[in-house]
Amino acid sequence: MTRQKYTMLLLCLLLLIGVVAGCGGGGNTGEGGAAGNGGGAGNGGAQNGDRAPEDIRGDITVLTNRTDIVDTVFREQYVPRFNEKYPNINVDFEAITDYEGQVKIRMNTKDYGDVLLIPNDVVAQDLPTFFEPLGSVENLSEKYLFVDEKSYEGTSYGIPITVNAQGIVYNRRVFEQAGITELPMTPEAFMAAMRAIKENTDAIPLYTNYAAGWPLTQWEPNRTAIAADPDFVNYELVRDPEPFQRNKPHGVIYGLMYDLAREGLIERDPTTTDWETSKTMMANGEIGAMVLGSWAITQIQGQAENPEDIAYMPFPYTSEDGTIYSTSGGDYKQAVNVNSNNKEAALAWLYWFADESGYATSEGGISPLRGEAMPETLASFEELGVELIADRPAPTEETGWVDRIDQQSEVGLLQPNFKQRIIEAALGNRKESLDDIFADLNNRWARAMQDVTGQ
Repeated sequence: MTRQKYTMLLLCLLLLIGVVAGCGGGGNTGEGGAAGNGGGAGNGGAQNGDRAPEDIRGDITVLTNRTDIVDTVFREQYVPRFNEKYPNINVDFEAITDYEGQVKIRMNTKDYGDVLLIPNDVVAQDLPTFFEPLGSVENLSEKYLFVDEKSYEGTSYGIPITVNAQGIVYNRRVFEQAGITELPMTPEAFMAAMRAIKENTDAIPLYTNYAAGWPLTQWEPNRTAIAADPDFVNYELVRDPEPFQRNKPHGVIYGLMYDLAREGLIERDPTTTDWETSKTMMANGEIGAMVLGSWAITQIQGQAENPEDIAYMPFPYTSEDGTIYSTSGGDYKQAVNVNSNNKEAALAWLYWFADESGYATSEGGISPLRGEAMPETLASFEELGVELIADRPAPTEETGWVDRIDQQSEVGLLQPNFKQRIIEAALGNRKESLDDIFADLNNRWARAMQDVTGQ
């Protein structure tokens, strides 16, 4: 890594995770600080001004992907607490299994709830069309992390429901039964570990959740950790006409995916996988590992007889200087429908959820508020010396370039399509090699990159 890149990385890490060492007001963990939304610090919402919470009225519908806890947590726990502060706001929920697919369809109308999670592939320039502006990135960043991730021209449209580290959920007991004594920190070591699980246990080494689709997108964010460079996504990827090469971050990620499938180290019939079932299987020791964000840890622990069996490790890659990184970033961003008839009530819910619900902490995630401690679920990162790394925001004039290139090229960095294609090719179900797939993705990326950037 060059000295310039190392300096930028160091500055980014100091800003993002300085609080891990006990500093207040920095990085990936946080509470406290003035409201960064331009006003309304007392009630948690910029649009509510100085109005008393009991004066805010309305009926709102909140769309969520959490079908598993919408009743037990959202309705039974959050709503009563919210109504203690906002007694005249009625909150209803709509839990959606195929969240991305269904919500994107509904966004062709005005009927997509009052509060919702912004689908991953909404490009920056479309945010003002669909969502209510929350305030400037500069002001909101004083209180919240990663509000730039769904922003346009300096205005933020969403606040993360939690902040994730990226890596792999694994079952400690399965690893021990397989004779794995050290966590694998390279792709080669990970392959060896998965072979050991296959040879020495009855567990599925790595479960892809191919059929569900969206879990395959959890591999993509590891790109920044492998690059060991916070500039990788918004400064290098947008200028690289051939990002899918074996010696580059995307080649490392999807080369490993291909090799695991080719050697039969994944589920026997990927087309019949089921997400909810997979959590129970991992909790019961029937699965060794799954590539998922840190948000998944508590979901799986909650189904385990011994929650301590479920642990988390970084993606198996060690940088040239010996450092192991984990990409950190915002999860889904909660936003308000620009067409809502009850925006004031919707904003009250959005800010209460971010400030007071405790959702991120209860889910084992990093709080979107600045100043809070790292969750216990990531204690292993400290033991391994893992450093968190986050994408540096793009220059204002280049905001949204990655999304636009991705959408125009139809590569689908955060979509499951080409990942499923890679697995099918590895299993022999397609007459193409990994290099063939990479060549196709590179060609499409290069054409779109030239159109978007003019380079």
